[in-house]
Amino acid sequence: MEKNIQLDLGYWVQKKAKQLGATESALGINHARSVSVDFRDGKVEKLKESTQQALWIEIFAKGRYSNHSTNDLRKESLEKFIANAVDLTGFLEKDEFRKLPDPELYKGQSSVDLDLYDAKQSDVTADERLRRAKELGETLDGKDDRIISIASGFYDSHSETYHLKSNGFEGHKESTSFTHGASVSMQGKGDKKPEGWRYYRAHHLEDLVDAEQTALEALERTKARMGAEKIPSETMPLLLENSNAAGLFWRIMYPLSASAIQQKNSFLEGKQDQQIASDVLTILDNPSIIRGLGSRYYDGDGIAAKQMPLITNGVLNNYFVDVYYGNKLGWKPTKGGASNLIVKPGLRSGAEIEAGLDRAILVTDWLGGNANPTTGDYSLGVAGWLIENGKRVKSITEMNISGNYTDLLMNLVEVGNDPWVHSSFRTPTMLFDKVNFSGS
Repeated sequence: MEKNIQLDLGYWVQKKAKQLGATESALGINHARSVSVDFRDGKVEKLKESTQQALWIEIFAKGRYSNHSTNDLRKESLEKFIANAVDLTGFLEKDEFRKLPDPELYKGQSSVDLDLYDAKQSDVTADERLRRAKELGETLDGKDDRIISIASGFYDSHSETYHLKSNGFEGHKESTSFTHGASVSMQGKGDKKPEGWRYYRAHHLEDLVDAEQTALEALERTKARMGAEKIPSETMPLLLENSNAAGLFWRIMYPLSASAIQQKNSFLEGKQDQQIASDVLTILDNPSIIRGLGSRYYDGDGIAAKQMPLITNGVLNNYFVDVYYGNKLGWKPTKGGASNLIVKPGLRSGAEIEAGLDRAILVTDWLGGNANPTTGDYSLGVAGWLIENGKRVKSITEMNISGNYTDLLMNLVEVGNDPWVHSSFRTPTMLFDKVNFSGS
């Protein structure tokens, strides 16, 4: 996407919106291409390629607001599109809180090259994609007679976006993404067919975990589910695998948002500067990690991305405050949502923590469930291992943990030194005490 052509188009759209009655506007122009290849049992199951372009615009007109999008970027079509958008805005109720950000919030973007774009992506051929997708499955051929089916895939994409706001913001984002993974199903006892999977994602192809390792991990995770069953209900420690810890903590990100607080839908409302977790928990939002999966220069409002402590030694420091809900609450905006979330690591590895447990459950998979953002109550399905005297003695599945996040976070005993770096939420192994497990 040529910069000058796209920016010229964007400024033309802004000018046209102004002429047609918009007081202010914000827009984005995006071009994206993605390719996915899926194999199942050595044969191509699905091959998909998509290329798309889009323009979306936010119209601010006489205290009213609306947003619109189109895939037709021809000027003759855009003129009609903009005219309709402005006209439709006039029929909406006024909303005094819908405003463009203070231009001061645009200042201070990082000058560091985040390196989110791999120029080699354009050189990846169709044959290479097929080979990469297929080799994940071939790695497991003959590895275990109980294997029923193997699915594998390789996916890559390129996206480039220009953002403009009529009060002076100009932004550019370009990134590539590569993902590969494998899933395995095996014949268990009777009609049971346990499944396991593993996938990895990176901005640069060279950063993807080796295909053989990925496939073998998928197989091992499936084998770990063989013979899994419920055990009697019990309250005991929960050891949470590093690659799955984010699944527990993502559920408190919405209650930490200004939108949830303004709508009285957050159990963390009014908790800033208070202890909400044990003192071993520290979480930092860091948007400037080189090649980080959540790295960015600015958020959806155009606010310059900067580090922000979220929780320090268990004390809640900040909320995610976007411009709109910040206006409603009378709060200064911080950022519209998470970028890279980093849990401060501890001193011991996950294996060392596990070896010191007398009796606990290691959770390696989530099996659905829900959490109430208003009350903090949760009920989540889990699978993993029963640990006795530091050893994994029994595979467990279809059990539930239930309780309230307020208690769970306070019962965090230890975090490991092994953050899972293959995610925008870098969580280490985590140990919680006094967790209620419901089983047979």
